[in-house]
Amino acid sequence: MNILQLRCFLIAADTLHFGRAAQAMNMLPASLGRQIKLLEKQLETRLFLRTTRNVALSEAGQAILEDARKLVAQSDLLEERIRAIRKSERPLLRVGAIDSASAGLLPQLLQLLRTERPEIEVQLYEQKTIHLLPKLLSGSLDVAFCRPPDIRDPKINFRTLFYETAVVALPSDHPLADRTEIFIEDLADAPLIVPDRRSRPHSHDLTIKLFMDAGLTARIAQIAEEKHTIVNLVATGTGLAIVPRWTGRIAVPGVRFLPLAIQPGATRSKLILAAAWARGTRDAQRDALLDVLDRNLQAIEDSA
Repeated sequence: MNILQLRCFLIAADTLHFGRAAQAMNMLPASLGRQIKLLEKQLETRLFLRTTRNVALSEAGQAILEDARKLVAQSDLLEERIRAIRKSERPLLRVGAIDSASAGLLPQLLQLLRTERPEIEVQLYEQKTIHLLPKLLSGSLDVAFCRPPDIRDPKINFRTLFYETAVVALPSDHPLADRTEIFIEDLADAPLIVPDRRSRPHSHDLTIKLFMDAGLTARIAQIAEEKHTIVNLVATGTGLAIVPRWTGRIAVPGVRFLPLAIQPGATRSKLILAAAWARGTRDAQRDALLDVLDRNLQAIEDSA
């Protein structure tokens, strides 16, 4: 027994005419008759007395009529409640971000979004770029803030937002910790903690390039994947680390973050931060987030 069968039974009981009942249900008469036969078969009783000229309710049909009305009414009420719940649900925007964007960009951006569009609910996923991009293509994420790869997938839109500068993470009791800024040459003999290139090629290559441009070789003491791990290793004295500026918002006792200075005439190495989303997709919530970002980008960039 299902609600469609009960609806067919009720409309036929009210009209006592299968043709008009089928028309009211927007069905073929044969289809309506089939639904009623299935209901009669399941109940193992005839609900209508039919002749070539007349249709009438049987005793069993008359007996279940009001119960059927109540069941259909309850079904209608349940559907209305579900529709009301759906209307009241806040739109969900799935946002992915690399760790430095999670620490620096998103706290500012989401505060602005909540002020302008409080009805949008954001679900955050913090992962590396190599894991975020496939999720955009699979539809698991709506937008991601990441480092664009050297070879960009044509199925993904990348919008460069700004360039994140680098800072040096070092123990608070390190001899260089009282400086206002640090040159690469100051790190010539320092043991370094660098990201694994397989998972963080941009951050890894930034450190190596800074040393190469200065005519030096990086002295790698430890390789680690996660920024939190790198900063905690700095706190234990394992080595120093060159990290994106927003990593400095990861509060770890015993670690200072100092600006990385450049020699006159040298080019400052920076890391691109981009917004990415699947090409050809439409998403009003994503567009609202990007609109808020575009209008406040300069203020956010100034804090990077």
